[in-house]
Amino acid sequence: MGSGSVRWAFRCGSWAPTRPEWLHAARCIQREEKDRIGQFMFAKDAKSAMCGRLLLRRLVCERMEVPWSDIRLERSPRGKPYLAKTTPDSASAGSGEWAWNFNLSHQGDFTVLAAQEGRQVGVDVMKTTMPGSSSVPEFFRIMTRQFTEYEWSVIQSSGSEHQQLAAFYRHWALKESFIKAIGTGLGFNLQRVEFHLSSELLTEGRVLRHTKMYLDEEEEEDWIFEESLLDAEHHVAVALGPQDKGGAGALLSSLPPPSHFTFLSFSDLISLAMPLTEEDPAYWESFEKKAEAPERQREKCTHK
Repeated sequence: MGSGSVRWAFRCGSWAPTRPEWLHAARCIQREEKDRIGQFMFAKDAKSAMCGRLLLRRLVCERMEVPWSDIRLERSPRGKPYLAKTTPDSASAGSGEWAWNFNLSHQGDFTVLAAQEGRQVGVDVMKTTMPGSSSVPEFFRIMTRQFTEYEWSVIQSSGSEHQQLAAFYRHWALKESFIKAIGTGLGFNLQRVEFHLSSELLTEGRVLRHTKMYLDEEEEEDWIFEESLLDAEHHVAVALGPQDKGGAGALLSSLPPPSHFTFLSFSDLISLAMPLTEEDPAYWESFEKKAEAPERQREKCTHK
């Protein structure tokens, strides 16, 4: 079974699916998800969504030991995927398997999945990109309300404009990971949470776990944040909430060492997959006609 922690990344940006790959992938996800993905206007979004579904199904199959064809993923009213307990048999295979929490994020070149047993989890990936239509100071001015004065002082004292943008997206990923873990969505006032970064340098190949979060000016000792770089341009933050049982704080000592994100190939994504529907040649023809991304994104990548 492995440890109760999964961190997977797939580089969608450089995946150019072949006809057999795309048609096989489409057969291995639920019909309604296939239809939803088919409606995306751009190939980039369709690929990200397809990879997200395959990542989730692989997690459930491999770690929760639910057979691929029995997996039913549904969506909350806010669109967050969750595992439906389909049959009494699959649910009784051991209560521990339902204690997994998982979350997906995609932005820039990556789709990522973080899953944890017994804790709320949220994940966010952010690519450091120059703002599309404004200067960096103007972009920061527009985004003022998303961060506290303290956070802005850290961001704007980070060095060059590119370093300031990297600090901006690092803070943004942290905030998003928390929001996604608690599942509140757009109504949450981001000024309520303030992050104090650890003094350690965030470099490729390291996972930092010493950043502190203050909620309404009180330190939240039972939330843990893992930060890493997938590459020089992509920050990932994973928020881990309090343990589900026992009410004790999520002490660092009770967690295994932080996991690096494992980069999966397309063959990894489908290694456990089984076709659920018939092949649909028109699905490839429709995908093949899609532009990769909007024109302005292809030019310089705008803020999402």
